[in-house]
Amino acid sequence: MPKEFFTERDIEDMVKRGILSLKVDENVVLTELAYEKANRLGIQLIRTQADNPPSAPVRPYLSKQAVQHPAPAAVPPPQDQSGGDLKSRIRTAVQSRLGDHVDPNLLDVIIQRVLNSTGVK
Repeated sequence: MPKEFFTERDIEDMVKRGILSLKVDENVVLTELAYEKANRLGIQLIRTQADNPPSAPVRPYLSKQAVQHPAPAAVPPPQDQSGGDLKSRIRTAVQSRLGDHVDPNLLDVIIQRVLNSTGVK
């Protein structure tokens, strides 16, 4: 079934015709401006899905459903409080898992932030 798109003008026309509700499902798409206009004009948007505005990103990692992740590799505790050895072991483990798809500078920043947040400097 083809999707039906609604613009800001479509919403204004609906109000002029006296239509004050719109069923929004997987086949109905509202532009961002149409969504805002519907809220301003008091059109009730009847949803069959989660209540996300049209431009809201879908973030499955924030969902309440349990996500199965592979078990983390066992990492022995750091040798000293400097975290240098731990940092290099983490970098090696991430690079072996993700290969060349990781920016090394970004990886170093992320590892350092995690180590700082856990008390390892």
